[in-house]
Amino acid sequence: MAKTSAIAIQIATGDARPIFRQIVDGIRKEIATGNLQSGAKLPSVRALALQLMINANTVAKAYGELTAQGLLESRKGLGIFVAEPKQMLSEEEQQLRLQEASERFVNDVMYLDFSPEHMTQYLLKQLLQLQQKDENKS
Repeated sequence: MAKTSAIAIQIATGDARPIFRQIVDGIRKEIATGNLQSGAKLPSVRALALQLMINANTVAKAYGELTAQGLLESRKGLGIFVAEPKQMLSEEEQQLRLQEASERFVNDVMYLDFSPEHMTQYLLKQLLQLQQKDENKS
């Protein structure tokens, strides 16, 4: 029986994103940084809902979206697991998603009064930290 992995995400009440989106983004980040690796068992819907003190339907919605994206897989009678990585997106789709994410980011931070240089440096720092974590796990 696989041991359930802890998910280190928190719900921010002041966040403009819906709670299910915060869960999706948090789990995606945990997978991207290697904190949740392929084959890792996630908490049940009910267990994560209790941990985050939210409605189980919200967790189910987040898990459903992550499953549809191919990041999680449900194994009948066993639970929810991190799926094996696979590149299912075409280069064109990847470019479109990068564009959409960039536009969301700009819309979210444009009122914060940071210079484009400051934001670029911050993003680069974050990306390099993720890359470094990934290299340290290899």
